[in-house]
Amino acid sequence: MQKVCVIGAGSSGITACQVLAERGIDYDCFELGSEVGGNWRYMNDNGQSSAYRSLHINTSRQIMEYASFPMSEEYPVYPSHAHIARYFDEFVDNFRLRPSIRFRTEVVEVVPSAGRWAVTSRNRDTDDRATDVYDAVLVANGHHWKPRWPHPGIAGASDFEGTQIHSHDYRTPEPYADRNVLVVGIGNSACDIAVETSRVSRRTFLAMRRGAHILPKFLFGTPTDHLTHSWLSRAPLAVQDRGLQFLLRLSRGRLTDYGLPTPAHRVLAAHPTISDDLLSRLGHGDITVKPAPTHADASHVSFEDGTSEEIDAIVYCTGYDIAFPFLDDQLINLTDNDPALYRRVVSPDQPGLYFIGLIQPLGAIMPLAEVQSHWVADLLQGRCALPEREAMLEEIRGFRSRTARRYVASTRHTIQVDAQAYVKELAKERKRGRSLAR
Repeated sequence: MQKVCVIGAGSSGITACQVLAERGIDYDCFELGSEVGGNWRYMNDNGQSSAYRSLHINTSRQIMEYASFPMSEEYPVYPSHAHIARYFDEFVDNFRLRPSIRFRTEVVEVVPSAGRWAVTSRNRDTDDRATDVYDAVLVANGHHWKPRWPHPGIAGASDFEGTQIHSHDYRTPEPYADRNVLVVGIGNSACDIAVETSRVSRRTFLAMRRGAHILPKFLFGTPTDHLTHSWLSRAPLAVQDRGLQFLLRLSRGRLTDYGLPTPAHRVLAAHPTISDDLLSRLGHGDITVKPAPTHADASHVSFEDGTSEEIDAIVYCTGYDIAFPFLDDQLINLTDNDPALYRRVVSPDQPGLYFIGLIQPLGAIMPLAEVQSHWVADLLQGRCALPEREAMLEEIRGFRSRTARRYVASTRHTIQVDAQAYVKELAKERKRGRSLAR
């Protein structure tokens, strides 16, 4: 009887566990922390969560929930991290998954072993190590835990005497009270942190290399991400883009009216930045927009437009690097955050090695990780088969080509997918795989 290893009990790991348990596939799950929830567990003792105290989801609960376990209708449309952590606890307990999870256990090495996989783990409390052999490994450790610092960084940043942190380590705005704060970036974390610090700081500056389209959480009283299930999502991409641009212009006006630069890309050519509060704070003058920072000294930061500001603290909201410290670099190439995975899941050169949730969707990861897990379970049970290696590599090349044509060139978009299109893609793959398995 085959046995599977699942690495991580965050949002992707627990749905993998649920699917494996439902299919009767024996597995062990290793979790670094003492609770499930991963990134959504505020102050998680795994030391890897980037959740801040005020964090709320940017996708509505209806879009985020697992198909196998709908989220309570008592939850708000956009729940907080506390709601989501509770939801994950309820999910795990409902399916009786907790006994199969080895908490406070770090996976330190995963290596091929005679057609199988040897997994070495370490108990974080006793430091005891053990090695078990598995037929397959499902990697679900997340990709928002290793901060990416700007490269090249701000010249002279080493001389800056104020505080410098990555958004990964931001928790509350109180440390920034009555200080001049520079937030670097224009993604979701950057907007949230700039808004929060602007309520307590002396001044808050928001600096960016390029503009971004700012989407509200609601459009005309409806959660904006519900558009992914509307007629608009079924239209050609160009029509979707123009339609969304029209709705945004109608509902919020021009970004330049708020002091933001006009984005050089289409609305759907980059991962969306979602904020209901940023434009209001900009309109009130509580946040000052700046171009990219270029140089720093002990107490000042200069910008591309030649201006300089006195700064006490810098928060870098510059994203994350994908990393698997338990895998040798020869097993997976992560150059430019671009893993070469068939359908974003399967390693063509490492049979039995799968990645769950290693995607950045226009939508929510959770239901996509659930669908990925069902496909992997099909493969494990022989219900589906994979195509030949060259066919998998061809699919990967096609994905990279399509991504490069559609999205702004950035390491942020190497694993970008459209949620609904990706679900359909995996459904077709499972159908094709069933015919190959006959």
